Amino acid sequence: MTRAAAAGSRHRWRQPAWALLFLAPSLVGFLAFTLGPILASLVLSVTRWDLIGRPQFVGPENYRAAFSDPILGRVMRNTVIYSGGTVPLLVIVSLALALALNQSIRGRTFFRVLFFMPVVSSTVAVAMVWRWIYSPFGPINAILVGFGLPVVGWLTTTTWALPAVILMSVWQSMGYSLVIFLAGLQSIPQHLYDAAAVDGANGWLRFRHITVPLLSPTTFFVVVMAVISTFQVFGQVYMLTGGGPAFATSTIVYYVYEQAFLALRMGYASALAWLLFAAIFGLTVLQLRFQRRWVTYD
Repeated sequence: MTRAAAAGSRHRWRQPAWALLFLAPSLVGFLAFTLGPILASLVLSVTRWDLIGRPQFVGPENYRAAFSDPILGRVMRNTVIYSGGTVPLLVIVSLALALALNQSIRGRTFFRVLFFMPVVSSTVAVAMVWRWIYSPFGPINAILVGFGLPVVGWLTTTTWALPAVILMSVWQSMGYSLVIFLAGLQSIPQHLYDAAAVDGANGWLRFRHITVPLLSPTTFFVVVMAVISTFQVFGQVYMLTGGGPAFATSTIVYYVYEQAFLALRMGYASALAWLLFAAIFGLTVLQLRFQRRWVTYD
């Protein structure tokens, strides 16, 4: 091998080596804190472990127990209701705000930052504020009393607890969807609106026949991400209601937490986590299959 060829060979090997060196911290972190726990939970899902003794292999017993667990059925129902209430409201509110902030109005940048602030705020801090808002002496009940209506126990009644969690979740996460919708709106060519206006189309017709179809890929992305997020809700439930009253707001992830760290059934909790993964994966695949019916990529 000539000297030039040897130098070229060393150069070709040096570039991947430097790349691996710079990627090493992220790769180690991924292996140690993401892939490792995922594989460990899969192993634990076929064991019985109380976090103290040694895990005992039980095979599919945890999965069979999950399908006969009456509380699991209730928390799954709460999760579906929570997702079904949060996702449409989130899409409608964030899209309406995006349409408003896409106009040439004064202070547009300020309002964009204002609506995005809850997204980067701590869920604990946000939940503490909303607990005060929902309290018997909070502003919502003060308004109700001002109109001669009775005080409502927003977080202490089975009727209103879950809607209260939904409302807080929409308020906290709408800023993210708002930014995504704004990006989608700004990618729609202005000349399409101008041509429609020349043809006599009013604002509603332009929105229906131009904005909605061309924004459908963005809407699809927002819906998929929102569904995945709502099925994994935990912080809002933990801070606002603790799953109560009477399991009215207990969701699947909160139930996994209870089984793992309160009931010390880590194997069963791991099995529940994998069942949740299967449910989210199935819903995502279903949405991908049905996107052809309403998503336009032209």
